[in-house]
Amino acid sequence: MTESVLRVAGLKTELQGSGAAVRAIDGVELDVRRGETFAIVGESGCGKSMTALSILRLLPESGRIVAGSVEIQGTELLSLSEAAMRGVRGRRIAMIFQEPATSLNPVLTVGTQVTEVLDRHIGLQGDAAVQRALALLDSVGIPDPARRLGEFPFQLSGGLKQRVMIAMALAGEPDVLIADEPTTALDVTIQAQVLDLLRDLQRKRGMSILLITHDLGIVAQMAHRVAVMYAGQIVETADREQFFTAPQHPYTLKLFAALPGAGKRGEELAVITGQVPPLTTEFGGCRFAERCEFAFERCRTEVPGWTAMAGGHQVRCFLRETLRADALEAGAIPSDSASGSAVRQVPAPAAVGSVRSMPLLSVRGMKVHFPIRRGVLRRTVGHVLAVDGIGLELAAGRTLALVGESGCGKTTVGKAILQLLRPSAGAVSFEGIELTALRGEALRKRRSEFQIIFQDPYASLNPRMRVGDALGEGMIALATEARREAVERRIDELLSQVGLASDAKYRYPHEFSGGQRQRIAIARALAVRPRLIVCDEPTSALDVSVQAQILNLLKSLQRDLGLAYLFITHNIAVVEYLAHDVAVMYLGRIVESGTSEDVLGSPKHPYTQALLAAVPRVDSLGQGEFTRLEGELPSPVHPPAGCHFHPRCPKAMAKCREAYPQAVRLSSTHAVNCILYQGKSD
Repeated sequence: MTESVLRVAGLKTELQGSGAAVRAIDGVELDVRRGETFAIVGESGCGKSMTALSILRLLPESGRIVAGSVEIQGTELLSLSEAAMRGVRGRRIAMIFQEPATSLNPVLTVGTQVTEVLDRHIGLQGDAAVQRALALLDSVGIPDPARRLGEFPFQLSGGLKQRVMIAMALAGEPDVLIADEPTTALDVTIQAQVLDLLRDLQRKRGMSILLITHDLGIVAQMAHRVAVMYAGQIVETADREQFFTAPQHPYTLKLFAALPGAGKRGEELAVITGQVPPLTTEFGGCRFAERCEFAFERCRTEVPGWTAMAGGHQVRCFLRETLRADALEAGAIPSDSASGSAVRQVPAPAAVGSVRSMPLLSVRGMKVHFPIRRGVLRRTVGHVLAVDGIGLELAAGRTLALVGESGCGKTTVGKAILQLLRPSAGAVSFEGIELTALRGEALRKRRSEFQIIFQDPYASLNPRMRVGDALGEGMIALATEARREAVERRIDELLSQVGLASDAKYRYPHEFSGGQRQRIAIARALAVRPRLIVCDEPTSALDVSVQAQILNLLKSLQRDLGLAYLFITHNIAVVEYLAHDVAVMYLGRIVESGTSEDVLGSPKHPYTQALLAAVPRVDSLGQGEFTRLEGELPSPVHPPAGCHFHPRCPKAMAKCREAYPQAVRLSSTHAVNCILYQGKSD
């Protein structure tokens, strides 16, 4: 058996507040072996990050470890003094935090922050420390490390900041690396680079990784063993193959059933009804019982212990005491609703709208250039070419997904279509009306026909306004309802449409969960009866089960109301499930467009191919390497000559540097801007 490096037994952590203590971690047990990646998965608030912070004893002031043991190679960490723990953190156990922008010191250079770790844990100073820092930055794939040493974090992209965090974590040559959602804020292409880097470094150093994530695709490619966490407790552990081929706990099955994808386009996603129980509760039974379709009386009155399955697979579930040989298939879950009806089949996306319908929205040659002004007189010295001549069409009742890396201009496109940003050039036609020509009252009268759902509902909802006031504000401002009584009726109707109780209108945004706040944001967009909604990453901050609820809601609203969606996202699985048409954007321009089957089923542009190949998938199970797209998105201030993608393209030729390729129509629905297809149009 492989040597155990990190062992956690019976760990309990409480957070003290004005009321009862919050039992954030309640009896967690882990055993991380040398050279393996041990993944902890679960929804937000289940205790994953608190487990990592407890291991390192980095709890907030209100937190304390009340029981348990944390050992690293025989050393009990909970008995060490704080001075001794400072020698463990970074040296024996290092951590990569979720958000590098807030974890790096903004007033210290990269070199200072890396050499500080070397001085503290290795004893290197002066030129020796600088040379070692250069080697570390080079080992994590940072180009021109000598220049980067003198730069500050704000001068680095998200991917480079995360690489600096990894370099700092590796500087002390730790035995265990804790990676807390290390790629959540990154694009799929940069994510692939970072994960491939971690796996390569693990092979070279024999390092153990404790990976905390909610992305099952990442777990499938990275993990050797997996633990599922729910409400402060681990409910299932297994080897990767066992976990993905025969999940045992009903909660785990629900997580898999909630994953979107092309195979589920014609059905509603499974959702987990109810809410995670408050962690102030003294649990007298299974923590998942109130949300579990398989629960029986014993589940509510007795706390389940571990049941051992074949091959070291363990699960906390009474069902497994009698059904050890039978798999609870995801399809056997009887219901997604209180009524107990089977999962409902809905029309596949292709049946909702017609490919050849007259476009509700037509965009031609749209540009959005932001001036760069400098000097006392604020003279314009250049432009940020955020959107540089794109064309789109969207028919009523259809969903057009706009995908691409962060910084490519997706959100700017959405805002410019709605005239929240005025395009620098081009045409935006809505039902034959040219929106760029409208001003003042004429534009205001059209506002009710197109709305937007922002990425972060907590930031986009006014915290001082009750939900009812937020929903009614648009109706009153745009006069879509004649009387106050009609506004009140419409508010109740909207809350019912998005699955919220009518008394929610009297509450404030902070009183709701993230998924509920997103439902409120959707209701606000629907309030003025729009025909087009721009959805700007509406599910990126949500857990997979809450995401399933929102996707089901959007699909049902489209079916019932005939809505058109411009869906801005980088989540390819969501695109596969929801979109009828796809446009792939790179550095301000569309490089490929077509139906979902065209673009996702038969991608032609090298960028689209790289984007899709970089997506970690649940069915991959660690087979092969990540497909890495080298380099990062160039600056939109000075885009490369010719095809903007050629500096990163594995198929680039001399011609690619000469002129931007014109669109080549491969079929009536599929077009690509790539020199490889010149002369191959239909």
